[in-house]
Amino acid sequence: MSQQSGIGHDQWKSRFGFMLAAMGSAVGLGNIWRFSYVAGESGGATFLLIYLAFVLLIGIPLLLTEFSIGKAGKMDAVGSFKKLAPNTKWHLTGIMGVIGGILILSFYSVVSGWSLFYLYQYITGSFWTEPDGGFGAAFDAWITNPIAPLFWQALFLIVTIVIVRRGIGAGIEKANNVLMPALALLMIFMAGYGLTLDGASEGLAFLFSPDWSKFGDPNVYLMALGQAFFSLSIGICGMLTYSSYLKDKDKLPAATVGVGLLDTLFAVIAGIMVFTAVFSFGVEPQSGPPLVFIILPSIFESMPAGGVIGIIFFVLLTMAALSSALSLLELPVAYIHRTLGFTRKAATVIAGSIIFVLGIAASLGFGIWSHIQVNGNNILDIMDNITANVILPLGGLLMAIFVGWYLTREKAVQFSEIETPILQVIWLAIIRFIAPIVLLIIMITSLLGM
Repeated sequence: MSQQSGIGHDQWKSRFGFMLAAMGSAVGLGNIWRFSYVAGESGGATFLLIYLAFVLLIGIPLLLTEFSIGKAGKMDAVGSFKKLAPNTKWHLTGIMGVIGGILILSFYSVVSGWSLFYLYQYITGSFWTEPDGGFGAAFDAWITNPIAPLFWQALFLIVTIVIVRRGIGAGIEKANNVLMPALALLMIFMAGYGLTLDGASEGLAFLFSPDWSKFGDPNVYLMALGQAFFSLSIGICGMLTYSSYLKDKDKLPAATVGVGLLDTLFAVIAGIMVFTAVFSFGVEPQSGPPLVFIILPSIFESMPAGGVIGIIFFVLLTMAALSSALSLLELPVAYIHRTLGFTRKAATVIAGSIIFVLGIAASLGFGIWSHIQVNGNNILDIMDNITANVILPLGGLLMAIFVGWYLTREKAVQFSEIETPILQVIWLAIIRFIAPIVLLIIMITSLLGM
């Protein structure tokens, strides 16, 4: 099997299909689960304004940088760097991305399994009324169970594997063509429903009326910067891998802006959906990560037709998780397929199996392995911290340096496909000077806070 076998032969059927898949990669639990509680902890509207600014000024230019490497390289994360920078160590950036993708999906699939389990509980009616001891006790009992969560994690990964093994056009693109429009409709419906609740105006005020005093808080800027970076899936090489399957005629700049803006729109709709409900039922918006699995089910129980709303919410949460999981699995699959010569189907099963085994450790870290901790962090938190605080920002930093400084100015502009001279100058200035400083700040503050 030739080194490039499969890579570059399988392509997106359309640029729109690529955009939907890239949006699917970006729009995941980070937009619905993480955005909601981070915004809640960071001042609502103040956070939102700063977040939007960072997406436009830093996020979209970095996303274009990652896309440009993939489209120019037309191979997996490691192969693209080897092709564009032969006989150098730049391919280690791709290897770090592959390792990061495996780590992220291993714990991401655990949380996605929880979402799938909650969906099942709502479909069967078990969570239409509050369980004995409350939703908090039920959630704790669930995540500390050594066996049951592994079944749901495996089920989620099997669905992901079945789609990815079918390839780009027939698998990932076709799945996202259904997932993303359905996800958008469900989120708009839930946000619209939230607007009918009694306390909806308070939720909207929290999300859209800035507290100007918060603009002096550096933590809000750091949280917004991190969220803008992570919500666009930058730095992990998943977007690089996706863009390697583009046709030559598919231009990058418009697609990049479209993905960035639509991803942000999803996050805002998620905020409306969550905060209208949270304020209507007198819950603190600073409730943190338990918001989705403990507090929202309590709210749904108090709503008219709350069981149906619970089904819809966990359908959309699971769909969002799946759309992101596809790109995370494609990352190691493309690498294994090219370097080891396995068929795509075999490479998908191998990568999925490795991810499941690592995920077992993350799941058991809440129960029988909960004693394994570093600085108070369990196994899942450790994996999350390594990827979020080191691999993603370091990957983004290295890609910015690669395009901004290693490539010639002419090559960088050519690969970016930006045609307007002033935009070329602005983009290069961001990639060369602003983005590296910003990414270093994210890394240093994140590591100090670990």
